[in-house]
Amino acid sequence: MKTDVTFLSAGLVLAGHLYTPDDGADGPRAAVVVGHPGSGVKEQAAGLYARRLAERGFTALAFDAAHQGESEGAPRGLEDPAQRVEDLKAAVSFLTTRDDVDPERIGVLGICASGGYALAAAATDHRITAVGTVSAADIARQFRYGADGAQEPGVLQGMLDAAAAARTAEARGAETQTFPIFPETAEQARALGGEHGFEGFEYYCTDRARHPRSATSFTWSSVDRMTFFDAFRGVELIAPRPLLMLVGREAVTDWMSVEAFQKAREPKALRWIEGASHVDLYDRERYVGPAVAQLAEFFATHLTGQRPS
Repeated sequence: MKTDVTFLSAGLVLAGHLYTPDDGADGPRAAVVVGHPGSGVKEQAAGLYARRLAERGFTALAFDAAHQGESEGAPRGLEDPAQRVEDLKAAVSFLTTRDDVDPERIGVLGICASGGYALAAAATDHRITAVGTVSAADIARQFRYGADGAQEPGVLQGMLDAAAAARTAEARGAETQTFPIFPETAEQARALGGEHGFEGFEYYCTDRARHPRSATSFTWSSVDRMTFFDAFRGVELIAPRPLLMLVGREAVTDWMSVEAFQKAREPKALRWIEGASHVDLYDRERYVGPAVAQLAEFFATHLTGQRPS
């Protein structure tokens, strides 16, 4: 069952979908907060994983980050890593207030950029009992080095110049300055970002998964915020709580999950989804199915007392 819910994060009202099992069982359950990719909304990959986890017996919460989707926050399209981490912690806080959730059995699952945010949130929030990631990415590393880690340094410097100019313009009364996340055509997406760029365009900008509230632009002031962030800085603090990282074997972003995994301490596991790219794990059933099965087993094992149905 899916229920519309709201909760506060740093004074902003966030909109979420709470997925609960239909098995009729009573008593508090284990729960999982599911964070969406950068530019995504709760109706896309996060909602898919939340629904599938609910089918396995978990209460699962997918929500829109502040400044995005149906959640509050101005300017719209702001991607603020500090706020995104706070949003995850606020989602955990919301679940702890519910009678149908066991506050001692709450996990977090982060997809793409939320994979990085989930690591940062769990490092300092001991209420998070177990952490899972799918196609984890640190948005700071992506902006600094590119999705494949091979971006020329001048690209970032140019973006920081533009971000600085935007802040000055806004201080002088201009409207919020933004930049498009995606090019206008699939051909341009492939030319600029290779197959990874094309897959992102296909997911967000075509009938494959397009949603009217999914972000198509970010504010320029997001850039320096993202550049300064480091999702992996405290990853070793997650231990002794367990970590599971799922990565597509064909994902150009796999180096970020590998780096985070190497920094983390036991107990930890990194598992490859054969044949999958980064974006394949958002919605392609032949890859999502195995990913959900592993996540359900992981959370069942480590959110004590719960077993997948």
